[in-house]
Amino acid sequence: MQLHFSPSMRSITISSSTNNHQNGFIDLMKIKVAARHISYRTLFHTILILAFLLPFVFILTALVTLEGVNKCSSFDCLGRRLGPRLLGRVDDSGRLVRDFYKILHEVKTGEIPADLKLPDSFDKLVSDMKNNQYDAKTFAFMLRGMMEKFEREIRESKFAELMNKHFAASSIPKGIHCLSLRLTDEYSSNAHARKQLPPPELLPLLSENSYHHFILSTDNILAASVVVNSAVQSALKPEKIVFHVITDKKTYAGMHSWFALNSASPAVVEIKGIHQFDWLTRENVPVLEAVENQNGIRDYYHGNHLAGTNLSDTSPRKFASKLQARSPKYISLLNHLRIYLPELFPNLDKVVFLDDDVVIQRDLSALWEIDLEGKVNGAVETCRGEDDWVMSKHFRNYFNFSHPLISNHLDPDECAWAYGMNIFDLGAWRRTNIRETYHSWLKENLRSNLTMWKLGTLPPALIAFKGHVHPIDPSWHMLGLGYQSNTNIENVKKAAVIHYNGQSKPWLPIGFEHLRPFWTKTIEKMAERAKRLKNFVGGFATIPYIFAERVITVSKWH
Repeated sequence: MQLHFSPSMRSITISSSTNNHQNGFIDLMKIKVAARHISYRTLFHTILILAFLLPFVFILTALVTLEGVNKCSSFDCLGRRLGPRLLGRVDDSGRLVRDFYKILHEVKTGEIPADLKLPDSFDKLVSDMKNNQYDAKTFAFMLRGMMEKFEREIRESKFAELMNKHFAASSIPKGIHCLSLRLTDEYSSNAHARKQLPPPELLPLLSENSYHHFILSTDNILAASVVVNSAVQSALKPEKIVFHVITDKKTYAGMHSWFALNSASPAVVEIKGIHQFDWLTRENVPVLEAVENQNGIRDYYHGNHLAGTNLSDTSPRKFASKLQARSPKYISLLNHLRIYLPELFPNLDKVVFLDDDVVIQRDLSALWEIDLEGKVNGAVETCRGEDDWVMSKHFRNYFNFSHPLISNHLDPDECAWAYGMNIFDLGAWRRTNIRETYHSWLKENLRSNLTMWKLGTLPPALIAFKGHVHPIDPSWHMLGLGYQSNTNIENVKKAAVIHYNGQSKPWLPIGFEHLRPFWTKTIEKMAERAKRLKNFVGGFATIPYIFAERVITVSKWH
């Protein structure tokens, strides 16, 4: 392609550089240009104006390129970006955001003015801003003040909720208390409530090692009835079951009345009070005297739980854990009683110990067939499992490893295990010094003002049974139903023993509604059985029927 300008600049001739003459056509075009006279002065001023504007256009284009998120790839795009700037219609949202960030940073480190009145709601904030025309910094201070105020109120409400839950977990519901009183009154006025348990002809079975012996230590009559009856209802051979229920002196009469009037046959049930064990003296149980005589310990468990606690430096979760560790049950001899099982039952070789907040859903006779390989304690380990909240417990979760005695003797990563459903080989236990180790570490913790551990009887047991624990399959014992609401229901149905460990017991108003039916179904079966006894036996069968119906009412009280 060639361009030819005429001498007068009035025409431009465009011709092809090729020699293609097909069909006699010559690719030639002449363009005439209208004559125009441009003076040198006009040309000079034009060049001067362009020289003045081009640097600004260059700088503005560079700024758009650097600040823009989307890159322009055409003059049209660049025009759309530059147009609003050249016309004064610029989007300042980015600059405003940066300025607001700067103000928020200043407010974060500054002091909230003492005379600043904080609104109580977002609507009030908008109204105040509209009426008073606050500047951005004042608005930011108000926003910060409102956020901090609401955070304090939420934390205070959460801690108050935890305190109320702790008191609820430590108390006895009115219905259960009344049931215990009525049963105690029945013991004094009804000869059938005082009949010997078990009957004289069954006494030899209490020390017969071919039977399956369960031991339960509790002062909760309702809970004890669920444990015993759920075991009987789930057993393939309930006639092979012997239950040894141990309670305290104040509950003994009511506990005896319940099982005397509500037979668990064909299983055998023995009711024993602590006061009936000659071996349980202060000389043989030094922990009893130590706990009872140290005022600091009693104040810790029964005193003001907020004293000495800085709520601003602790989280609700840590506070809840501390409250649970201060449950009064941890200084009860009933809770420490399991460490004395070899002495309390000298004729037994192998037993299963159960907590009173469990429900048996499957036959447990296979537990006696498990080979503990010379170990004393068959238990579920709580450091392995799908549930990270329940099955993630190591020694570091229970002990203060800043204490020199703890750090020198224990491994923080060692796996913990669960109390609540344990197989104890009493024969192997008697060949160890487990009880003496338990006592010595408990005394050390008392001397250290509970600075070595806080949580009840499990920590000293973790030390005392160290090297004497045989892990059993987790399906035998499922934990966490008393402190975790999102428990897997399908896993609950499959477990042999479910454990409501934690504050939310199923017989309390704070129990989880969707988990309570696994507990109440046992009571409902007890009521059905008592009703059949009333219809077919008559006479004295009316009494257990009435009490079973009362238990149904109590269990649904929430």
